[in-house]
Amino acid sequence: MNLFQTDVHPTNVSSASPTHAAPNPHITHWIKEKLKSRVHIWQLVSAAVTAASVPAWAAADPSTSVFSTASTPAREVHELSLFVLTVTGAIFVAVSGLLLYALVRYRSRSTDTAEPPQVFGSVQIELAWTIIPILIIVVLFLGTARVLFSIQDAPKPPSAVDVTVVGHQFWWEFRYPKYNIVTANELHVPLSTKAAPRPTFMKLTSADVIHSFWVPQLAGKTDLLPNRVNEMWIDPEKLGLYVGQCAQFCGVQHAKMLLRVYVDTPEQFDRWVAGQQKVQAEFGSPALAALPAAVNQQSARSAVPNLPPSMQTQAGSSLPPLSDAITAHSGQLVFEQQACINCHAVAGTVANGRYGPDLTHLMSRATLAAGATTNTPDNLKAWINDPNGIKPGSLMPAMHLTDRQNAQITAYLLTLK
Repeated sequence: MNLFQTDVHPTNVSSASPTHAAPNPHITHWIKEKLKSRVHIWQLVSAAVTAASVPAWAAADPSTSVFSTASTPAREVHELSLFVLTVTGAIFVAVSGLLLYALVRYRSRSTDTAEPPQVFGSVQIELAWTIIPILIIVVLFLGTARVLFSIQDAPKPPSAVDVTVVGHQFWWEFRYPKYNIVTANELHVPLSTKAAPRPTFMKLTSADVIHSFWVPQLAGKTDLLPNRVNEMWIDPEKLGLYVGQCAQFCGVQHAKMLLRVYVDTPEQFDRWVAGQQKVQAEFGSPALAALPAAVNQQSARSAVPNLPPSMQTQAGSSLPPLSDAITAHSGQLVFEQQACINCHAVAGTVANGRYGPDLTHLMSRATLAAGATTNTPDNLKAWINDPNGIKPGSLMPAMHLTDRQNAQITAYLLTLK
């Protein structure tokens, strides 16, 4: 249908008054739809402009701004960057000013009849544009070298905390050799002050590809390379949480290889260390607890029928089918019977895998999957069921467990605090 066709019958056109003609409903509807679509477009444009006007780091909590430093290495790099910015800014202003002056002062005029005088072989000009850049480069080089040597050759005090950082696709492994602690994705370090310096010295390496450790408020980027150990250190001067991420493209999930650094008071750090040093025990049923300690769980279950009749009844009533119960005990058995223990370790149990993150104190962490999501029971269950649903490209496979097995393993992992 033609949108501009009127509803007035041809025979009534001559008698219809232009000032009293009824509006065409098709045209009215078309105009309303056009106006509505334009309003939507302007709303989208306005929202985009508003979002673009707010820096990404300003919306984040905590901050990831390189201009908000909380450690000596980050502060020295920040001061150097401001110095370089000042020098290069002065060069830009000087060159732009001279260029503008030349464009205005020596612009072409209508009265000009001859070519301006040409200057060749000016020793003064050639020396100026050669010596001045050399001096600028020397100053920038010396400033950069001073910061590099100051950071790389910093003395290590006896009170320093040693941490080994291992990059994996796509998560972080943190080892504390002095305390015999292994954790993942969340680094805890003590506060360091001038009165009580306690910096953290880190050795960084990679288990697979090249990664880069970067927490903007604490230090610059340091690469993690396979078969090579790089070193860096931080001395956080403010309590709180600092966030960072891998700064080197390392695969599909590079963008979600996040990390968190918690700066604790000395007392909080000592409590955290004590908690992380605890091991998780194997769960046991009341009937199995009455058996000799040397008998393992599997042999204990097979030995139950050979007990005295009175004890058989007691044992039989206290040993429900573990495959049906959704408890931490049954979850531990399912966890240890599946392929979970081939990749993950739980100190104090038979699980001693090294390919995936250590789960000994999983529930003491705030996030899952290297910061991809928060550590809640629902998210944990969803992660076990389908890791790629939360973190596409994750190397942890879906084990195709039943809903009951998934719930059992979740119940067990929730006890790992």
